[in-house]
Amino acid sequence: MQGKIIKGIAGFYYIYANHSVYECKAKGIFRNQKVKPLVGDDVEISVLDEENKIGNIDAILSRHSELIRPAVANVDQALVVFAAASPEPNWNLLDRFLLMMEKQHVPVVICFNKMDLIDDDKFALYQKIYEKSGYSIISASTYEEHGMDVILDILKGKTTALAGPSGVGKSSIMNMLNPDANMDTGVISAKIERGKHTTRHSEIIPVDEDTYLVDTPGFSSIYFYDMEPEELKNYYKEFEEYEPYCKFGGCNHIGERDCGIKQAVEDGDIASSRYENYKLFFEELKEKRRYS
Repeated sequence: MQGKIIKGIAGFYYIYANHSVYECKAKGIFRNQKVKPLVGDDVEISVLDEENKIGNIDAILSRHSELIRPAVANVDQALVVFAAASPEPNWNLLDRFLLMMEKQHVPVVICFNKMDLIDDDKFALYQKIYEKSGYSIISASTYEEHGMDVILDILKGKTTALAGPSGVGKSSIMNMLNPDANMDTGVISAKIERGKHTTRHSEIIPVDEDTYLVDTPGFSSIYFYDMEPEELKNYYKEFEEYEPYCKFGGCNHIGERDCGIKQAVEDGDIASSRYENYKLFFEELKEKRRYS
């Protein structure tokens, strides 16, 4: 039988297969091969006890992607949720998340929730900053029950990592997507009771046919120390158009003269908030290299 790992706790893996959840252990062969099953893995299982839904993982099927942070396999995209207001968007934190996803080659859709708290002009400003950066921007308001149809359309047929800082309405969006319209979430709740009081891990919630949400723990900080400062510019899509205007090859767009990126910021073609964060991240990575 084939299924998907939706949660892993203390050596037990919970596999969603045939609209049921099976509690499985991984065979020792994976440990010997130094392969660790990940949430999101598609697996083959053998059922040992159908009544109590107990089994073993026999094989981990081929992964088409693997995230390091959060540790999840087979993610097609990320939906990152920030509040449009209350709290005000933390652009530094959002840019860190986008950078981390760019590094891991995961497409991102940015969702601004709590749209009932701001006007259209302010949202247009948010759009201008991030659409220029190559991201899809959507709006939602769980208070006004707005935007859920758009989100569902984006999720359809994909495995999506739902991420964002605490307090932005991520849980409210999750609840409004109403997974129990398509499956008995009570079965999962009962099956993974042991995990309710442990440190939160990523877990997958089936939403519809071949449609899964990866509910990742809320983040308040993100560090990305697995890159060199000179690599950073490669993850800013909006830089590509203006880099041919840099006078010097290998320009890092920091202290160099005649820099196409700095000129684009001055002309308003690249958002100053994005560029200021770029400079901060560049210095952060330089400091890391100096002391490592």
